[in-house]
Amino acid sequence: MTKVRAKKHLGQHFLCDMEIACRIAASLPPEASRHVLEVGPGTGVLTQFLLKNPKINLTAVELDGESVQYLRKYYPQLHVLETDFLKLDLTLLFPDKFAVIGNFPYNISSQIFFKILDYKNQIPCCVGMIQKEVAERLAEPPGSKTYGILSVFLQAYYDIEYLFTVHENVFDPPPKVKSAVIRLTRNSREQLACNEKLFSAVVKTAFNQRRKQMRNSLKQLAGADNTILELPVFALRPEQLSVDDFISLTNLIEQGE
Repeated sequence: MTKVRAKKHLGQHFLCDMEIACRIAASLPPEASRHVLEVGPGTGVLTQFLLKNPKINLTAVELDGESVQYLRKYYPQLHVLETDFLKLDLTLLFPDKFAVIGNFPYNISSQIFFKILDYKNQIPCCVGMIQKEVAERLAEPPGSKTYGILSVFLQAYYDIEYLFTVHENVFDPPPKVKSAVIRLTRNSREQLACNEKLFSAVVKTAFNQRRKQMRNSLKQLAGADNTILELPVFALRPEQLSVDDFISLTNLIEQGE
């Protein structure tokens, strides 16, 4: 086996540039974790640089059977799991903290980040290459038109850095869009200072009607006749609010007045 066929239904675009792979591997801070999980290693272009780091205990998870065969042949020292990352119970796999890294498939990148949020207390750092547009959205501060639901959820628990842009011509096959590498570093917030279930509902409801002022989009949650809707914050649109603003908004709605 000399070549793995990229499969469109899996969103595979294999990185071919060794310099970029090395930069991605180096973007994982030494103190992040001894245990590292690589998501979607494909043909091991990034994997090879991670394996060279003696401080890393690397595990890879790959859904594509052809890629798994390739990895086991050319990287026999690699612990690779042939399964779906999105279905893994990561607590069973890693009892302690672990970092996540990978060239994430575009078609499931958002789902990967939601899964990381589920294990936020175990994942101190994540380095991922994703679609440039998505990377910008996640890293943007409030006030940007691309700031959205996942931006708020991730920024609640992680500091997000846009590290560098990657041109489409360094992949096989080339994607139709540019890529970017971002780094998530867990912040000091252990939990939200509000009802987290209601917070989630407020953020999703507000952004699902992002063109509306929040006094209109949040009527159902707050109650159409609730006097808090007259407060100035409800005249804003969701992209204007920070994580702390959404926490305050959630508390206002829960208190009801």
